Amino acid sequence: MSWIHHEDLGSLFLLALDNAMTHGPLNGTAPNPVTNREFSKALGRALHRPAFMPTPEFALRLALGEVAEVVTAGQKVLPKQSLAFGMRYRFTNIDEALADILK
Repeated sequence: MSWIHHEDLGSLFLLALDNAMTHGPLNGTAPNPVTNREFSKALGRALHRPAFMPTPEFALRLALGEVAEVVTAGQKVLPKQSLAFGMRYRFTNIDEALADILK
């Protein structure tokens, strides 16, 4: 699961606007994707709530239809271009990002 903190996304937009060398798409993701399980556990830690019961895949398919594939299988998207253009992420760790967002 790819994710990005809103401050880093804003920094990515500024990088794209300020750097004449940037061209083409830039992936708006942090450099450290996590699994859905890792994300759920990190969110549980940030909310000080247990995260021990995964949602059954059939329930996700019932609720989300074909979109459930993105949630259950995920996509590993990395910010190769952004890093090549010198993007410096403030939040590269999901725990730090969620703690900041939820403070």
